[in-house]
Amino acid sequence: MENETQEKINQLSQFEQSAHQFLSQRQMIQTQILEIESALKELKTTDNSYKIIGNIMVKTDKVVLDKELNSKKEMLEIRVKSIEKQEKIIKEKASALQKEVMAKMD
Repeated sequence: MENETQEKINQLSQFEQSAHQFLSQRQMIQTQILEIESALKELKTTDNSYKIIGNIMVKTDKVVLDKELNSKKEMLEIRVKSIEKQEKIIKEKASALQKEVMAKMD
């Protein structure tokens, strides 16, 4: 019985690590989304647009750049939703496992 409880505690620890990784990924992606939103806002106020390719900045068509940025933003938003779903599942599993461990300890 004690080994089983220890295994469940280890599993809880793994869930916690996974939740932390998802949180970090989500925050990183949300930062990228904010940067894209800022770029899109700036793009509306200028006549010239530039795109960084490797180590150089290249003048590019404003309409094309707008489409690329919106497409990338959309993709990142989908990724955030996916990560949020995975976070929710991990948290639910961790909560259920924690209740189970607490019940066995009583």
